[in-house]
Amino acid sequence: MNKIVNIEEAISHIKDGMTVMIGGFLAAGTPEKLVDALVEKGVKDLTIIANDTGYPDKGIGKLVVNKQVKKVIASHIGTNPETGRLMNTKEMEVELNPQGTLAERIRCGGAGLGGFLTETGLGTIIEDGKQKLTVNGKEYLLELPLKADIALLFGSKVDEKGNIYYHEATRNFNPLIATAADTVIVEAETLVKAGELDPNIVVTPGLFVDYIVKGDK
Repeated sequence: MNKIVNIEEAISHIKDGMTVMIGGFLAAGTPEKLVDALVEKGVKDLTIIANDTGYPDKGIGKLVVNKQVKKVIASHIGTNPETGRLMNTKEMEVELNPQGTLAERIRCGGAGLGGFLTETGLGTIIEDGKQKLTVNGKEYLLELPLKADIALLFGSKVDEKGNIYYHEATRNFNPLIATAADTVIVEAETLVKAGELDPNIVVTPGLFVDYIVKGDK
């Protein structure tokens, strides 16, 4: 199966109302060209799961500013004032998670687990509406898994089979979200032939990847 497609075909899989996970940490490792194409297409009512919403003029922040997002599930929003404004005016729902909790919820979604127990958030607003369980005399919050319809990844080097190498900090949430979505699309900064990647540097195996977009469109 040829996984290499153009951006238009890749983005055609994203419809109004879908849940989309997007890699990146303050825009490092964010698939900028895929996000820009999503902005241009005008898909709306999206639920975005990501570490953060970047900046107003970069990456995920563009989707927020363009009012294409109905809900954000993230670990912080401090670098994007528009996210905070829309949250405060209740124009967009924001669900904040401690960063480790967010990562583990995504990992559970990818691993097929029913959730996990954590002390993080006890006694704070994080526990509101969540089930508590006592194990061996200690109280924990039950955090539920996160999954998505689509995951958008950025890979520093990607081969034609979809095997991905991430350079340094661009790795962040990308490997996690690759496991937790029904359809996975990777933007390849550099696309190479199958067999050219040293197997020892592959982080995300190609079996998780459905579509590959070359970074130069």
